[in-house]
Parts: sequence; structure tokens; C-alpha cells
Amino acid sequence: MSRRRKRTPEHGASERWLVSYADFMTLLFALFVVLFASAQQDKRSVRKVSEAVKNGFQELGAFSASRPLIPNEKAIPSVSDTSELQAKLNHALGKEIAQKSVLLRSTPDGFVISLHELGFFDSGQATLLPGASETIKRIAGVLMQYGLDMRVEGHSDNIPIHNATFSSNWDLSVARSTAVAMMLLKDSGFDPRRMSIAGYAEFHPAATNDTPEGRRANRRVDLIIVAKNPNTASFSPAKK
Repeated sequence: MSRRRKRTPEHGASERWLVSYADFMTLLFALFVVLFASAQQDKRSVRKVSEAVKNGFQELGAFSASRPLIPNEKAIPSVSDTSELQAKLNHALGKEIAQKSVLLRSTPDGFVISLHELGFFDSGQATLLPGASETIKRIAGVLMQYGLDMRVEGHSDNIPIHNATFSSNWDLSVARSTAVAMMLLKDSGFDPRRMSIAGYAEFHPAATNDTPEGRRANRRVDLIIVAKNPNTASFSPAKK
């Protein structure tokens, strides 16, 4: 009886699928490499376009990291607080501060010189009283020693107004801030490129409108020395 030799199983045939699987994984890896490289290239392209657009807007003056220098002005260094400015204003406005027609205070928006209605305007009117111009000139004499950006804000109490001149507190607050700004610009020579004007009517009160004293405090024009840092006003004397 002849003996039959047992045939050894051929492993190559049963594991041939591994070759196809390895080829597939290689192709998949290559695909992800290409996709990653394309994504990196896209990021670089977007970054280049973004930088080009930003530079273009900055050249046009649309925006910048800091306010661009006004032509022919000198860069002005800054200090960390307002103590020197406040000391000069206290000296120049001692009488008005004692009479509480002028109030000095610091806020997150900047240093504030608050001109109360008493001493500057008749009730319901936006024409500066005769003595007010001299006070404003003394304020300007101090402020113009510094390189400052200033916002002139008009405010009122919440009592509705309607007379021959003004139909609302909006009208009155804007007219009063404009009157003070014009005094600073025309009679005191303040740089108009450094000033803005706003009127807020009764909507930004400094005190309660529930008492006569509070309403008197709210009828005011604020000179806001705009802070360069959101948390503190910062400026120093201008270079000669």
C-alpha cells in the first residue's frame, strides 16, 4: 500500500489579502499627507491675504493698533497717573471747586472735569454765562500743556424740557456740549483734531434723579480726558 505524503498548507495564498491591505494603508497615508500639506499651504495663503488687507487699511488710516500721529505733531510720552494734571487744575480752579460748580474725578473712561449747570448756564439754556468763559479758559490753559484727546459730553436731568429753543433734553445736552467745545476751540485754541462732542440727555446720570440735589448734579457738561489705557488715564506734558 503506497503512502501518500501529506501536503503542507500554502500560507501564501491565504494571507495574500495582507498585500492589498498594506497597499491601501499606504495610499491612505499618502492621501492624508497631501491633505495636510494643502491645509498648511492654505493657512499660509490666508495669513498672507489677511496681512495684506490689514496693511492696506492701516495705510488708508481706517484702523491701527494706536492712534496715528497727527501731521506735524510730536510723539508724547505718558506717565502712570493723573496726579500732576489734577494738582494743576486744583490750583487753577480752586474757587469753582469750592463752590461745587466744577468737580474733578477719575473714571474707567478717563479723567473727568465736570462743569455743573450752576455757574455755567441758566436753567433750560445753552448760552454760557459771562463768568463761565473765564473759567473755561483757565481749564484750557492747563489742558493745552498736555497732548490730550478730549470728549465734551452734555448731560441733563430727567425732567422733560420743551421751550422755544429746545424740544427735548437731547437738544439741550448737545447744544451745551457744543457751546463749551466752541469756547475751547475758538477762544482757547484747543486742537480740533483732538476733540469730539456728544450729548446724552438724561441717560448717563451721575447721581439719582429722585432728589433736587441729584438732578442738579446731572445737569452738567463733562470734559473727558480720554484714557489711553482702559483702566487708567495716562498722559504727560507735551514736549516744547
